[in-house]
Amino acid sequence: MDYKVVFSTLETVCEDNISILCGPSESSDLPYGTVAERLITCLRQIQEHGRALEPVVASFTAIYHHYDFDAQTPGNGYRTLVKVLHSCLLHIIHKGRYIASNYNSAFFRAEHNASEMEAYCSALCQLRALLHLAEQLISDNDCGQLYSLQDRELSRRLVQEYSSMHKACFYGRCLGFQFSPTLRPFLQTVVISMVSYGETYGKQQSGLGLAALSLLTSGKYVIDPDLRGAEFERITQNLDLQFWKSFWNLTESGLITGFNRIASNQVQVNFTLTVPPVTLRLPLASDPSLTATVSPPIAHWGPGPVHMRLISYELREGQDSEELLAFSRADPPPISVSHLPWVQKQPRSPWLLIHFHGGGFVAQTSRSHENYIRSWSKELNVPVLSVDYSLSPEAPFPRALEECFYAYCWALNHCHLLGSTAERVCLAGDSAGGNLCITVSMKAMSSGIRVPDGIMAAYPATLLTTDASPSRLLTLIDPMLPLGVLAKCINAYAGTDSCTVQPAVGSSSLSALGRDTALLLSDLTQGASNWIQSFLDPMRSSGGARSLSSPQRRSQSGETHRTSNHTSTLAPGAYPQGFEPLRSECLAFIRPTSCPIIRNPFVSPLLAPNNLLRGLPPVHIVASALDALLDDSVMFAKKLRDMGQPVTLTVVEDLPHGFLSLSQLAKETVVATEVCVARMKEIFEQENPTSALHKRP
Repeated sequence: MDYKVVFSTLETVCEDNISILCGPSESSDLPYGTVAERLITCLRQIQEHGRALEPVVASFTAIYHHYDFDAQTPGNGYRTLVKVLHSCLLHIIHKGRYIASNYNSAFFRAEHNASEMEAYCSALCQLRALLHLAEQLISDNDCGQLYSLQDRELSRRLVQEYSSMHKACFYGRCLGFQFSPTLRPFLQTVVISMVSYGETYGKQQSGLGLAALSLLTSGKYVIDPDLRGAEFERITQNLDLQFWKSFWNLTESGLITGFNRIASNQVQVNFTLTVPPVTLRLPLASDPSLTATVSPPIAHWGPGPVHMRLISYELREGQDSEELLAFSRADPPPISVSHLPWVQKQPRSPWLLIHFHGGGFVAQTSRSHENYIRSWSKELNVPVLSVDYSLSPEAPFPRALEECFYAYCWALNHCHLLGSTAERVCLAGDSAGGNLCITVSMKAMSSGIRVPDGIMAAYPATLLTTDASPSRLLTLIDPMLPLGVLAKCINAYAGTDSCTVQPAVGSSSLSALGRDTALLLSDLTQGASNWIQSFLDPMRSSGGARSLSSPQRRSQSGETHRTSNHTSTLAPGAYPQGFEPLRSECLAFIRPTSCPIIRNPFVSPLLAPNNLLRGLPPVHIVASALDALLDDSVMFAKKLRDMGQPVTLTVVEDLPHGFLSLSQLAKETVVATEVCVARMKEIFEQENPTSALHKRP
C-alpha cells in the first residue's frame, strides 16, 4: 500500500473515532467516561505523529534505493524502518476501525481497547524518534553508506540515546507487531518465559524450587502485558551476561532437544567427537607437493581438544569405522547402526558441509541447532560436521576462531572418516557462525591452504561494534536482539569482560537449575499462552486488572507508564522542536565497544582490507529485512561485489534474527530455510564455483 494512502487512511480513521467518541455536541458526558477521554487524547496524538511523519517517510522513499545491494535486492535499514512504521500504522488503523464499529456494542471492552491504542501510540512516538535519528545518519554518511564508521562521536551519542529511551511498549501489547503474525504467539511465549526466569534468576533456591517460583510468577505477565513489557525492558538492559548464557542454553535441555529430534528429520548418524590437539599438515593450495603446518588451538589456556558433532541422514563408508568411533565423546562409544540388518551403507559423498552455530559467541552448541542441521543433511544428502567451539567470556577471541579453523583443517584431512571425499566443501553458519565462516576462510587463505568452495552465511555479524546504522536502530524494539544484549556479547567475545578459565572436561552445558527451568518453559507452550490470554482479556477490560489511568503513569503520548526527566543526548536539532521521545526510568548501561580487538579484521570482517578478502570463495548471504544486523549483510555484500568477489545477497521478509532456529514454526521460516538450502546446493553443484558464479556488475 502506498504510504500516502496509509497516512490518509490514518487521518480519516482518527477523525471518525474522535467524532464518535465525542458524541452529540449537546451531550456533556462522554460514553465510558475517562476511557473515552483517554482514547480521544490518544487519537489526537496519533494524528500529530502521523502528520509529522508523512514528509519524513516521503524523503526516505525518495532515496533509500541508493542503499540497496542492487535493483533486484531491495533491502537496507532505511527501508526497514519505513516498513516497521508502516506495520505500526496498519495496526492502529485496524484497531481504530474496530473501535468505530463496536464502540456502542454491549460487548465492547473499553478499557482493553483504550490500553491497546495507547500502547501503539507510544510505539508510534518512539518510531518517530528512530526515523529522526535515521535522518541524521543520512545527512552524516556518504550516499550509499549505512554505517558511521568514521564518526565515533555520533555512534557514542546514539548509544547514549538508546540508554534512556523508553522501550517497554514494544515488549508488551505491541510485542512482535512487525513480524509474521504466525510468529507472534511464539515471541510472546519467549518473552513471558524470559521475564519469569529473570525474576527468579539468582535467588537462593533449589532447582525445583526455582522452577516452581517461575511458574507462579509467569501468570501475572500473561495477565498484564504492560508489566511484562516493563520487566522485559529491565532484563534486557540490566541483567548480566551470565543470565543470557543460562537462558539461551535452555535450548540445550534434554526435553527441548528431545522434542526437536522427534519433530525434525530422523538421521542414521548423530554423535559427538573430541579431537585431540595434535599438529596437522595440509598441502599448500599453490603447490600440493608442499605442506603447511597447522597448530592446534592455543589461545588463553594452551592446547586443548576441539569438540564436534557429526550428523548424516544416511550411514556412509567411514562413519562406522573404529578410527572415527575412537574420537567419540560417548562412553561407551555409540553403537554403530551398521550392525542393524536393514541399514545399507552408502558410498562416501563427494560433498561435505561444515557448520558453525550461532549464539552470540557466548551460548549454545550444535545441539541447539540440530533441528535444521538434520533437515540440511537430508535435503542435501550430505554429511554435516558441526563445530562446538569454546564460548565467551570464558574463551574470548581468538579461541573460537582457532578451534573452528582447526576443525576445518582436521575435516579436510579426515574427510574419509566423515563419509565424504570432500571434492566440494561448503561452510555454513548463522549469526556468529556466519562470522566464523568468513573468518575461517580468511585464515585458510592467509595460511596458504585450500579454501572452502563456498560460504552460506545466514544473517552474519560482520561488524562487531555498536556503530550507528539504520538497522541497528531496530535494537530499540527487537525482542530477539536488544542493543544491551548485543553489546554484552560483543564485549565478551573481545575479552573486555573476560573471565578466562580452562573448561572442565565433561562438564554439562546446563546446571540442574537450567534443566528445571527448561521443564517449566516446556509448560509455557504457545497454545497455552494464547488460551490463557484470550480467557483473561475480558477480565482486564472489566476492571479485573489494575487501573492504569493514574496521573503519575500517564505520559505525553498516552502510554501508561512513568517517565523520567532524561532528555536527549544528541546535538540540538536531532528532534523537531516540541517533540521528544518517551524516556525510561530504567536506564541501560552499555559499555562502549571500543576495544581495539573489535576492529581486528578477523573479528569484524567488514573492516578487513581488500587483500584479506580477495580470493574468498563465493559467499551467499541470506539476511532478514527485520534484523538489526541487516546492514552488516548489505555492506559486506557490497564490499565483496565492488572488489569483484563472487557474492549473492537474499533478503527475506517479516522474520526476526535467528529465523533458522524457528524453521518449523511458520511458512515464512520454511521458505527462508529453503533459500539457505538452495544456496548451499548451488555451491556443491558448481563445476568450478569460484569462476562460475555470476558476479553482479
